[in-house]
Amino acid sequence: MTRFFYWLVLLVAVLPLLVILLSFTRIEVAVWQHLVSTVLPHYIVNSIVLAVGVGVFSAIIGTSLAWCLTRYRFPASRTLAVMSILPLAMPAYIIAYTYTGLLDFTGPLQTLLRDTFNWQYGEYWFPQIRSLGGAVLMLSFVLFPYVYLLARNAFTSIPTNLKDASLGLGRSERVYFWRVALPLVRPAIIAGVVLTMMEALADYGTVAFFGVNTFTTGIFRTWFGMGSRDTALQLSGILTLFVFICVAWEHSSRRKIEKDKQVVTFQPQKIGGFKGGILTLICSIPLLLGFVIPLVQLVFWTFSRHAEWQLHEYWPLIYQTLYLAVAGAILTAFIALFVSYARRLQARKLPYWTLHVIKLGYALPGVIVAVGLLVPLGFLDRQVNYASKAWFDVQPGLLLSGTLFVVLVAYVIRFIAIAMQHTQNGLNDITPNMDNAALILGAKPRRMLFRVHLPLMKNSVIAACLLVFVDIMKELPATLVLRPFNFNTLAVKAYEYAMDERLQQAALPALTIVACGIIPVFVVVKQMRKNEAEHASG
Repeated sequence: MTRFFYWLVLLVAVLPLLVILLSFTRIEVAVWQHLVSTVLPHYIVNSIVLAVGVGVFSAIIGTSLAWCLTRYRFPASRTLAVMSILPLAMPAYIIAYTYTGLLDFTGPLQTLLRDTFNWQYGEYWFPQIRSLGGAVLMLSFVLFPYVYLLARNAFTSIPTNLKDASLGLGRSERVYFWRVALPLVRPAIIAGVVLTMMEALADYGTVAFFGVNTFTTGIFRTWFGMGSRDTALQLSGILTLFVFICVAWEHSSRRKIEKDKQVVTFQPQKIGGFKGGILTLICSIPLLLGFVIPLVQLVFWTFSRHAEWQLHEYWPLIYQTLYLAVAGAILTAFIALFVSYARRLQARKLPYWTLHVIKLGYALPGVIVAVGLLVPLGFLDRQVNYASKAWFDVQPGLLLSGTLFVVLVAYVIRFIAIAMQHTQNGLNDITPNMDNAALILGAKPRRMLFRVHLPLMKNSVIAACLLVFVDIMKELPATLVLRPFNFNTLAVKAYEYAMDERLQQAALPALTIVACGIIPVFVVVKQMRKNEAEHASG
C-alpha cells in the first residue's frame, strides 16, 4: 500500500508533463503558422531577455551585497544582513503595481516634475515602467535575495588563509575579490542566478500587467483567446524545455557547492566614519527598492482617504484565501511526509530518481501545471457526465476540473518540493537506530511514524506547512486558471483590481499577502543564525 501511494503521487506529479507531451501528437498547423508569423518570435526573445536580464541584475545586486555584508563591519551591517532577505516577501506582481503607481504618467513623481517645471505631456522624457526593461527591474528587486543567500554562505566558507596569502603577496582587496574570492563562489552565484531565471520564466502577473509578451502570457492568450487548447499546451512544452535547462544548470552548480563546502571562521574588517556611512547607504538601496518603498506605498494606499475598499468585500477574500492556503498546506505537508517516510523505509525498492521527479513541479510555472491538469480532469468530468446521463439521466456537472479539488492538486504538485525539503531534513536528523528499536518492540511502520518520528520532527513539519501556506497565498496563475466560478483569493482580487487600473483598491489584499510573506523570512533568518553559530563553534 505504501509503494502504491508513492507511485500514485509520482504519477500525479508528472501528469502535466505527460499531457504536454501527448499534445504534440495533434499539431494545429494554421494556428502555428499564425503564431510563427506574428507573436512567437516575441515570446521567445522577450522570455530569454527577461530571464537573462533578471539573472544579470540579481547577480550584480546579490553578489555585491553578500560581499560587503560578510567581509566588512559597518553601521547597521548586521541588521542589513538580515533585512536584505525581506524582498522575498514581496511578490513581483505586487511590486509592479506599486512602482506603476509611483512612476506612471499620473503618478506622484511625474506629476511633481510637471508642476515644478511647468512641463506638458510630450515635452520631457521619462523611463517607461510598463516595458520589458521595467519587468526585468521589478523581478530583480525581489529575486536578488536568492543570489545573496547562496553567495553569502559561499563567501563565509572561503578559508581565511587564502586572503592572508593574497594580501601577503601584495595584492589589493579588489584583486583578491576578482582573482580569488569570486572564482570560488561562482557555483553558488550561478545556482542563485538560475533560480531567479526560473522565477522570471514562471512569472505571469508582472508581465501581464506590463503588457509584455512572454510564454506565460502567450499560453493564456492561445487557450482562452484563440481557443486552441493543444497549441497552448505545446507552447507550455517549449517553456518547460527552457525551465528544464535551468534546472539541469542549477543542479550542476549545487553539486559543485557541496563539493567545495567548508566550515571556517573569519573576522570581518571594521569600517567606520564616512566610508562606513557610505557602505550603509549603498547596502540599504536594494532593501529600500525591493521592500521598503513598495511597502510604504501599499500602506499609504490602504489608509488613504480616497481608498474605496469595503471591509465586507475583504473578509470573504480572507476566508477563502485562508481556507485554500491552510487546506493546501496541510495536504501538501502530509503527502510530503508520507513520500519522505516511504523513501526512508523502502529506499531499495523506490529508486532515488523518483524523488527528483516528484520535486519537478516546483520548477514548472503555475500556468503550465494549471493547463496540464485541466485537460485530463476535464476529460474525466465529461466521461462521468456521459455515463451518468446514459444510466441515470442526470448530469452532475464539473466534479473535478471546476472545483477546489483541482486547485489543491495543483498546489501539491507545485509546492511538494518545498515541503519535502523540510520533511526529509527532519527524518535525516533521526538516527536509524530509533527505527530499529521501534521495530524490535513490534511497532508497525504507521505507528512508528506517529509515535516516534512525528514528535521528533514536528518543527520540520510546521516549517513545511508555513512555507507552503505562504507560497499558496502568493500563487497567482494556477489559482487564476483553476479556481471555481466566483471564487476569489487575495492574489486574484489584487490582480483584477490592478488590471482595471484600480491600484488603490488592490493595496489592501496586496498588503495582506506581503504581511504573510514575511513568515518564511523569519524561518530563513533562524536558519542563517543557526549556520553562523555552527561556523563560530566550528
